[in-house]
Order: sequence, then structure tokens, then C-alpha cells
Amino acid sequence: MQKYKIVFSSIACFSLLTTFSGFSQDISPDKVKPIFGILPKVADNPANPVTPEKVNLGRYLFFDPRLSKSGKISCNSCHSLANSGVDGLPTSIGHKWQIGPRNAPTVLNAALEFTQFWDGRAKDVEEQAMGPMLNPKEMASTKELVVQRLKSIPQYEEMFHKAFPEDTDPISFENVAKAIAAFERTLLTPSRFDRYMDGDLSALSPEEKEGLKTFIQTGCITCHNGTDIGGGMFQKFGLVHKVEWLQDLGRFEVTKNPADKYVFKVPSLRNITKTAPYFNNGRVWSLEEAVKTMGYVQLGKNLSEDEVKKIVSFLGSLAAEPPLQITLPNLPPSTAKTPKPMP
Repeated sequence: MQKYKIVFSSIACFSLLTTFSGFSQDISPDKVKPIFGILPKVADNPANPVTPEKVNLGRYLFFDPRLSKSGKISCNSCHSLANSGVDGLPTSIGHKWQIGPRNAPTVLNAALEFTQFWDGRAKDVEEQAMGPMLNPKEMASTKELVVQRLKSIPQYEEMFHKAFPEDTDPISFENVAKAIAAFERTLLTPSRFDRYMDGDLSALSPEEKEGLKTFIQTGCITCHNGTDIGGGMFQKFGLVHKVEWLQDLGRFEVTKNPADKYVFKVPSLRNITKTAPYFNNGRVWSLEEAVKTMGYVQLGKNLSEDEVKKIVSFLGSLAAEPPLQITLPNLPPSTAKTPKPMP
């Protein structure tokens, strides 16, 4: 079934590009808005409604290293909100200095995406939030240890009861993930490009408007479309030309379907100028090089320096404006009953 998902996405995107090609010289807001959509205030989930109490609890948990076995690693360690939701490393460093296999995607706007992780193994941010806590190469904890630590801290007991008032025993591993996900669902970053689509023609410079036109005409929108400007489909990395250095089999590791070899979730381009290095293994540090590579391996085009420059100029308009403002929580203290950090 996954094979058909990928094929359908490719056909749908080809249709989108074909439809737009007839008026690609017109990049007025009314023309581009149907391609990219409107950024919501919150990426809500009916199965896990976003409430102020849940978001506040999730903010505390996101920054709390006691969710990790060592008591040293928090969600923010690999998804630093002071660094556009990434750690700035090719691949993240986890428990006992283990190096992970893939680049940590930004947590900003991630809740908008149709699936989570590079290989799409989690269906939403609620499911994704559980993974790193239990991964032996990341936070290396267990469900039992996470719950035990949180239950030993009176302030967390109070916060969980407020966030999940219908639960008689609200401190559960599932509710930890739900609270973190609720917080992440608020981490959306409006940009100058969103202001432009809302009708503010001065939000983009002439160079950025030329870049938008080049972005569309080149075919980048075949995959990088929708509200998150990506994150809406799987695609083979090396669709036209093989990526010689690529070893990661991508979604194949999840499905074991040969058609999924080298297939990855298309990443968002929001804040892309601030989230280097690029690609699934963080191999490329230059955004210009990344754009040129994608033009060749995905579209079969040898982009000129001028084309690359224009596209990169447009991508700069996708950065958060204003920058995300998050108040760091004053984490509640541990007690004598709190399980100590473990090696």
C-alpha cells in the first residue's frame, strides 16, 4: 500500500506543477496561496486537544532532562528551541555519547507534517514523542523510570492533574507524550512569506520574489508544497540521478518493501536557512550546495549559480518572523524519592 502512496503523491504533484506552469510568471498571493495554504495558529489534534494546562506541562517536560536515564538529556538537547529546533550537528549525540544515524529534524512546525521521523515510522507528534525517550541511543529511559521520577515530584503531580483532569491517575507515559506533543503543536513559526500570502506585497524583496518564481518554475513545488512547504509525502532521494554517497535505506527499514529503498519523508523548508547541516545524514553544510544537489538528483537539472542564488534568497523568507519566543521553565526540584541519574 505504501508503494501506491508514493506513486500517487508523485502524480498529484506532477499535476500541481502542470496546472501552475500556465501562469508561473504570476506569483501574486492569490496564485501561490492555493499551493502553500495558510499557516494555522495551532496544529490541533482532536484526539489530543491543545489546552493551556497541557501546553504548559509539555513545555516543562520538553526541557526536563530527568526524562532521560542519565538525567542529562532533554528533548531540547537535540531540538534546541534557541537554535531553530535543531542541534546543529550532522547527527545527534545521545546516551553515553552514542552518535545517532540521522540528522535531527527541526521540531518547529513538525506537527503540521503528515508523519514523523525521516522514515515516517510515527504517525504524529504524540507517537513521535515516545520514541526518543525509549531509544537506547538517545535518552535511553524506560516507561517505568519516566513515570516513577515524575510521580516523585509534587509539582508535577499537580500539573498532570490540571492537564488531564478526567484521569484518576494522570501521570502515565502516554500522557507525558501527549503533553509534549500539545506543546509542540504550538511551535508554529509565521514568516514573511506568510505575510506575503496574506496580501502584504512588501513582505518579500524583489530578489525574494524572483526566487519564488524560480522555485516554482524549477519544479521545487512538486514536493515542497503545502502549509509546511514540505512534510506532506514520501519521496525517493535520488529520483532522477543516484545519490552516490547515500547508504541509509530510509523507509525500507520500516516497511521492508523494496519499493521503499532510499525513500524518505520530504522535509519542511520552513526555517531552512537556520537549520544546517542538511539531508538525512547532515552531510551538507551549505544551503547553496543542498539546493544544487536537489536540483540534479531529484529534478535532473543542473541549476546555474544564478538560479541557486535566487532560490536561496526566497528560502530566506521562510525563516520565523518574529523569532520564536519561549520562556524557559523553572523546573520543579527532585525529592528524596526521585530515582537518581543512571549511567
